[in-house]
Amino acid sequence: MDNIKKNIANIVTLSRIFFVFIVVGLLYCSACKYSYISALVLTAILMWFDGLDGFLARKLNISTKLGALLDIMGDRIVENIFWISFCALGWVNVAVPIIVLTRGIITDSLRTLAFEKGYTAFGKTTMMQGKVAKFIVASNFSRFTYAVCKAVAFFFLIAGHFPLEYALKSNILFIGNICVYISVVFCVLRGLPVIIESKRFFVEEK
Repeated sequence: MDNIKKNIANIVTLSRIFFVFIVVGLLYCSACKYSYISALVLTAILMWFDGLDGFLARKLNISTKLGALLDIMGDRIVENIFWISFCALGWVNVAVPIIVLTRGIITDSLRTLAFEKGYTAFGKTTMMQGKVAKFIVASNFSRFTYAVCKAVAFFFLIAGHFPLEYALKSNILFIGNICVYISVVFCVLRGLPVIIESKRFFVEEK
């Protein structure tokens, strides 16, 4: 029981990965009238879990570097699977997954270097040192806003392709698409400070 308590946040994080594969499978089972409803429900749950794992880690005082890494890994897998699937379904432009994937590879590579030197992406040992960089990348406000934009984009894109009256469907898709592009801009903006701040690690190696 104690072992479960210590790893509850990580279990929540990993369960998001399990759920996202189910969601994608449901999206490709459009012949079933309940598939989109199930996909919407599971999407809402895994987006809620996105904040729940961090909350549990802080509330139970079980934050670890492993947990921070799993959280980032979970975020990457979930959002990349969504963007790639939406692109394959023709719901978003191919530029969206290309930008998000490229940014993720760059920042995660730099964060790996920082991790080797004892730093993490977020938390007390964050690699961000400047106040502006900390706010853009590591602040709860920035992380929460970015997570909400992605969640709304994912949810509304799925809801907008559900068999609905055209006007309502059009409005839902409009909101979803707006959030898609806000998420992409946010993604790039939050990646820039990581690139800038990581320069000091290369200087230290000389």
